[in-house]
Amino acid sequence: MKPMMHKILAAALGLGVALPAMAAPSINKGDTAWMFVATLLVIMMSIPGLALFYGGLVRAKNMLSVLLQVFMVFSLIIVLWCLYGYSLAFTGGSAFIGGFDRAFLNGIYDPVAGVFSMAGTFSKETMIPEFIFVAFQGTFAAITCALIVGAFAERARFAAVLAFVVLWFTFGYLPVAHMVWFWAGPDAITDAASLAAVTDAAGWLWQKGALDFAGGTVVHINAAVAGLVGAYVIGKRVGYGRESMAPHSMTMTMIGASLLWVGWFGFNAGSALEAGDVAALAFINTLLATAAATIAWTMGEWLTKGKPSMLGAASGAVSGLVAITPACGFVGPMGALVIGLVGGIVCLWGVNGLKRMLRVDDSLDVFGVHGVGGIVGALLTGVFASPQLGGQGVWDYVANKASPDYSIGHQVWVQAQAVGVTIIWSAVIAFVAFKLVDLVIGLRVPEEQEREGLDITSHGESAYHA
Repeated sequence: MKPMMHKILAAALGLGVALPAMAAPSINKGDTAWMFVATLLVIMMSIPGLALFYGGLVRAKNMLSVLLQVFMVFSLIIVLWCLYGYSLAFTGGSAFIGGFDRAFLNGIYDPVAGVFSMAGTFSKETMIPEFIFVAFQGTFAAITCALIVGAFAERARFAAVLAFVVLWFTFGYLPVAHMVWFWAGPDAITDAASLAAVTDAAGWLWQKGALDFAGGTVVHINAAVAGLVGAYVIGKRVGYGRESMAPHSMTMTMIGASLLWVGWFGFNAGSALEAGDVAALAFINTLLATAAATIAWTMGEWLTKGKPSMLGAASGAVSGLVAITPACGFVGPMGALVIGLVGGIVCLWGVNGLKRMLRVDDSLDVFGVHGVGGIVGALLTGVFASPQLGGQGVWDYVANKASPDYSIGHQVWVQAQAVGVTIIWSAVIAFVAFKLVDLVIGLRVPEEQEREGLDITSHGESAYHA
């Protein structure tokens, strides 16, 4: 699927070179157990991790509204993922969207034969059950959609948020996931001809050679752009720039950030789909880059503002997690260190200088952290994936080793194309979806309800009682 399925050598595709014989695939219980853990970790990232991170950043009168939005969006997307999302993202079809072969999770289990389908990477002879692959990828889709709500928190109608998420998930997330990531199936590759057929059926950006190990484009840039569009379309909060809108509980935000950091190991290392060396590489890179970004953001804030803050440290950690996501399985540890340091500094500018330049009320700095961090990580993946800089390079499945032919300039250009396509696609789909929802439901709560707080006016309850 994601780890190293790019740029098969021309010799294998065009010259009829035989691939190594593969044993009949079987379920690997160790890899399967790890994928259960990784999936649970990603769920923890979303609920409670992201929910508490966002909840602490809003004012007390809107705490429960954010918690409920994250909780409900996550639940809604999991249902839609199992109904049609997984099929459109990970089955054949066109280079831009999949088909309905797995709609309603059809075909994964044969009740007559009592056989379950398996999933894995190109080169694996041992596999994992496809159901756990479905669940793992479903958590990615769910947290991506939940990320968006932070950009227009404290002012959007609950029904409008849910309606928008359905539209954007269907027409925004699924095509990008299909274009960037690819799963070949357990028995798809037996010789050069079948390898060529599989790669010809892959997504458009995957065929170009775009590297995205765990979701820099698919998750972070995709969600951040949608959130930014939403912040523009919905408008600024009442009193923005004149009244204090400081986070009501940095304690909650710190807890949420910590849960995000822990859960992100499932997000990144789990994307190897096995408990092996690539997962270990993704794990150490995630640990190192996040620590580096935390230090970079905190020190940068200390130098520019005179004091280090808990909010800055938490935001720095998330910026490092975002920046290393597309690179974690492709770069070496020192490359991860640089990506973390750069990501922390650039995202600090993203939530301060860039935000003022854009003149937008991105409530919880979704674009400044996830958008900017995702772009930085995606581009630097092309640099530090180079074997000359300690990276994994591009994998040659015939020789079963990294290809010696790696051009940093070319790969960065490919990465830039993937970033550009994701930005444009997400922005257009988000704008249309927001406008449709505004026409039918209305995006924003009335001013008096916004002033009183969404907890009481939209949900009839309060997070705190005197």
